[in-house]
Amino acid sequence: MQILPTRDEQDVHILLLDPAGTAHSRVYGLLCSEGMDVVCRQSAEAMLEVLEASCRANQVDMVICCTLQKGMSAGQFVRRAKATPAMQDVPVLMLTEDVSSRVELDCFESGADAYLSSSAHSDLLLLRIRTLLHLADEKRYLHPQWHMRRARVVIVRAPEDETLLEFWNDPKVVDYDDSTEETGLGELLWRDGHTVTSVTRSSDLLSGGWLTGPDGPDCIVLDDMQDNEADLAFCRQLDQRRRALREQGGTPFRILGIVQAERFRGESCVAFLEAGLEDLVPSDMTPVVLALRIRAMVRRRRENEAFHQREMERQQSALALEAAQAQASLADALARANRDLAQTNEELVQTQARLVQTAKMASLGELVAGIAHEINNPLAFTLGHADTIERCLHWMEKKVQDEGDQDRIKRAEARLAAMKTGLGRIRDLVVRLRRFSRLEEGQWRMVDVSEAIETGLALVSHRLGGSIIVESRLEAPQQLICQETLFHQAVMNLIANAADALNDVRLIGDVRYDGRIRIATRLYDDVYEITVSDNGPGIEDSVRPRIFDPFFTTKAQGEGTGLGLSIVHGIVQAHGGTIDVTDACEIEADCPMDGGQAGCGRGAHFVIRLPVHKTAEGWAVREPKRRKATGGSEPA
Repeated sequence: MQILPTRDEQDVHILLLDPAGTAHSRVYGLLCSEGMDVVCRQSAEAMLEVLEASCRANQVDMVICCTLQKGMSAGQFVRRAKATPAMQDVPVLMLTEDVSSRVELDCFESGADAYLSSSAHSDLLLLRIRTLLHLADEKRYLHPQWHMRRARVVIVRAPEDETLLEFWNDPKVVDYDDSTEETGLGELLWRDGHTVTSVTRSSDLLSGGWLTGPDGPDCIVLDDMQDNEADLAFCRQLDQRRRALREQGGTPFRILGIVQAERFRGESCVAFLEAGLEDLVPSDMTPVVLALRIRAMVRRRRENEAFHQREMERQQSALALEAAQAQASLADALARANRDLAQTNEELVQTQARLVQTAKMASLGELVAGIAHEINNPLAFTLGHADTIERCLHWMEKKVQDEGDQDRIKRAEARLAAMKTGLGRIRDLVVRLRRFSRLEEGQWRMVDVSEAIETGLALVSHRLGGSIIVESRLEAPQQLICQETLFHQAVMNLIANAADALNDVRLIGDVRYDGRIRIATRLYDDVYEITVSDNGPGIEDSVRPRIFDPFFTTKAQGEGTGLGLSIVHGIVQAHGGTIDVTDACEIEADCPMDGGQAGCGRGAHFVIRLPVHKTAEGWAVREPKRRKATGGSEPA
């Protein structure tokens, strides 16, 4: 957007027509006090002379005309002033004593830009003057090429007539009063600010780019035109050049022809109009009237040129706007494509992470199944022999009578019972390992929630140690149709993370309270909720938005892969649920998890919410994504 520069009022040149003169003019004193350059005259005739000189020197920015009591009227003066092309963009303000609608109509019909009461307040007068100056500056600044360029008039003489130079360029200059002598046409056009060129007619004038170039003429005056084929052919060729200029998108020049007065009045001159001339005048027309005709043609041509330029600027602005909109649309499309690509990459990373974890769990399952099988055989053999030894010891206890031998047998029975207890724990662990090895992602079945949580706790018991207490409050139904990975992987990972957080606090020496982990379930409004909370240090707000991102971890290098919570998030999403995390102490303000001990940490409170519905077999997790992908129905 263009910004109009601020004009210094000391550089403003104002012409003031006021019968009161400089000594008694209120307007003159007011403008001079504001630092403006003011030239004041009492008569319209004297002001016209100053106006012509000021226009030639380009030193007039505004004309102010007060009511005139004698001689030329204010309206006549404005008409004479506005007839000068250099005054087309100079604002004229009329100050009148009568502000009736009739006076307003006469004011604007004369060509004035505004009118105001002569008795108006000085502030209002200055405001009106400054507004007119600003509008004129804005007009000239936005379209300087049209308001600064001088109009170009080319007079084409007949080849054999050299005496007509005196007709075009008469050096005599007279006043506009009752003088009988008239000023030459060239002088009149030059006074108007036009550039006047006189050339001899020839076929060479029709060649070259001077007719259609940026410095081409605004009006061509053809003198002494004869009704013969040569002159008509010249007019037709000139008109062809003009039509070519129009076809190229330019504004064509105007053509005016001068014919002998006798021929003009006595014979038909329609042949010249058919040949392309726009206007015809007789040779005895006075220079003043002829100059007015040329002024009108030049003004119409320049107005058309300005309109054409504004239309081109409008079209360019429209094209620029369309280009900007297209560029913005392209930028939006690229941004959407980048977002989609980033989302796709993120999904690929998460999918890869899940595949890696699935492969790892599959390999771990195979390994666990093999180890469990290898342990189970010698374990069964050992338990079988332990029963045999127990029976032998009971038999020996009945046969032996010596008290010392009896004591030895009882000690052996106690040791054997302890050994069987240890073997039983090994057998239970093998059962859990074999159950864990049979997990298949995507397989939905009835899961015992309590047993699944106990299995997970058994697998992470080495992380719990003896300093972390695990509490369970399972209020929801114990049987749930879902993927077993929901509890064996998701809940187990949450418990493992809580244990790691509590162990980190213990390792840095903060033993003000015992570590506690609470696992809870509840059912409400067809939502199966699973929560895992701890009373550890909690999760910082700065990293909370990223904890479910793949490969993001706050653990030391080599201690964590950053996949645990990401896998939990994926498993919960596969069940159509959500997972959120808050501070545990916000949920339980009195911190009951640590028995009311002082020094409770913020803690982490993970909440898994699963949409469920009642089926014939019991409560089942809804599977919207699975049903949409396979076209199956809900579990029966």
